[in-house]
Amino acid sequence: MSNKKLISIALMIVGIGLAIWGYQESTGASSQFSSAFTGSFSDRVMQLYIGAAVCFGIGFFMSRK
Repeated sequence: MSNKKLISIALMIVGIGLAIWGYQESTGASSQFSSAFTGSFSDRVMQLYIGAAVCFGIGFFMSRK
């Protein structure tokens, strides 16, 4: 397996991990409290979701070539 494939798989795994971490953060008490007043997720949750999407997307497109 080439280094490029290994890196792409690692990035997709990190992306999935960040998405799971973001979901767990969004169900936490502080995030629920913040969401009740603002109507949106906290900054930390959004950063985790965006990081997950970026990592997974880069890994996915790297694996296609």
